[in-house]
Amino acid sequence: MAESAHQGSHGGSPKSWFAVIIILAGFTVGGVGLTIGPNWLIFWIGAAICAVGGVVALLVDIFSDVIIDAPRVMPEGEHQSPFEHHELTHH
Repeated sequence: MAESAHQGSHGGSPKSWFAVIIILAGFTVGGVGLTIGPNWLIFWIGAAICAVGGVVALLVDIFSDVIIDAPRVMPEGEHQSPFEHHELTHH
């Protein structure tokens, strides 16, 4: 497995966060456009900003920030849930 510059961290790089902020801004602009009318011009401007953010994300190779951890092994233990049906045994 290749060594990652972000070993042990799920934070991502600043360039990836920049792309995410652009997409979030576009989503916010589009949402405002929908709630004030709807104002379709503002909505489509927000959609265009999201598309620009998507292109920026691809250009900065946002997917290289993905970190794959080793599988976690959880020990199996008894779990009592109030939603489980348990058979009552009568002795």
